[in-house]
Amino acid sequence: MSAVAASAPDSALSVVVPTFNESENVDAMVAALEAALAGLDWEVIFVDDDSPDGTADRVRRIARANPRVRCIQRLGRRGLSSAAIEGILSSSSPFVAVMDGDLQHDERILPAMLRILREEDVDLVIGSRYAAGGSIGDWSRLRAWMSRFATRTARRLLPDGLTDPMSGFFMARRSAFEGSMRRLSGTGYKILLDVLASSPRALRFRELPYEFRGRRAGTSKVESVVLWEYLLLLLEKILGGRVPARFISFALVGGAGLVVHLAVLAAMLKLARVGFATGQATATVVAMTSNFLLNNALTYSDRRLRGIGLLTGLVSFYLICSIGALANVGVASFVFEKRYSWWAAGIAGVVVGTVWNYGMSGLFTWGQRRRGPAGPDAR
Repeated sequence: MSAVAASAPDSALSVVVPTFNESENVDAMVAALEAALAGLDWEVIFVDDDSPDGTADRVRRIARANPRVRCIQRLGRRGLSSAAIEGILSSSSPFVAVMDGDLQHDERILPAMLRILREEDVDLVIGSRYAAGGSIGDWSRLRAWMSRFATRTARRLLPDGLTDPMSGFFMARRSAFEGSMRRLSGTGYKILLDVLASSPRALRFRELPYEFRGRRAGTSKVESVVLWEYLLLLLEKILGGRVPARFISFALVGGAGLVVHLAVLAAMLKLARVGFATGQATATVVAMTSNFLLNNALTYSDRRLRGIGLLTGLVSFYLICSIGALANVGVASFVFEKRYSWWAAGIAGVVVGTVWNYGMSGLFTWGQRRRGPAGPDAR
């Protein structure tokens, strides 16, 4: 569901600002854009994921007096990339920019971005923290390392010369975005990489350096899950978009669960000296619990369960995985009886069980009906 404010007249430039808990920054953001884009034909579209701090209400109050400002309040959906896509699609401007709502991106280079797109034969202008003259500001060592690591790992999918694929600050021709939009993953936080890797042709780009500023208000949304989702997006694009990033994550967590299962089973048999049935049952419960917690933190970070939802979600995950285990055994036995090799039968059972667990847990454990006030507090 979306609630969209009345649209401003068609503008030459639409600035899309995904937000979550940024109410303290909205007024300053609009004022900064008005100062930077004075004399230009523009609008700003705040796409808010139903922030509990009233960000959408703050935007609407400004919009009632300022026709350049629009609000899209999303209900039941989360994620920076999908918010950016929805904001761009809601506009009709020939040029679209994406930037964060925390005032850390330098809005003063927006006019230069627009001028380059109008005058030069490029599809994208990217704000870069790593081009000559740019800076990451006062980042922690961990955050700086994560950014450098992500940049190195993305080289296979990126055009030569791009210094900052993790940038969330860029401007594009609408035609360039529309060429990519039906192939976009829309998951995670890195919409720029998604656009570049999804385009049917190599996009022409320019980078403009800027200094990444410190946050004025609110708290940072950056956490380690951002890097995880970035790497999953890379895998999805390397595989040609045939396997969703969320399924890749679910399968990797399942592989970790197998390691946990075997480790617990070995400990129960060799250290606790219990019978095999008891050890197997204990290992199964521990592995399912670890899988649930990892999937809640990583695979479904945008639907993360908390409070009582965490407990009820765990119970539903147990039930779903129990049925998946029966499906696994049933399919494997059927394939084996058809005189296929034991390993082929085993793989067939694992595939069916994994697909079942993924589909049903996405629908019931982390489905729409479980989301709401206990939803994620990170972007």
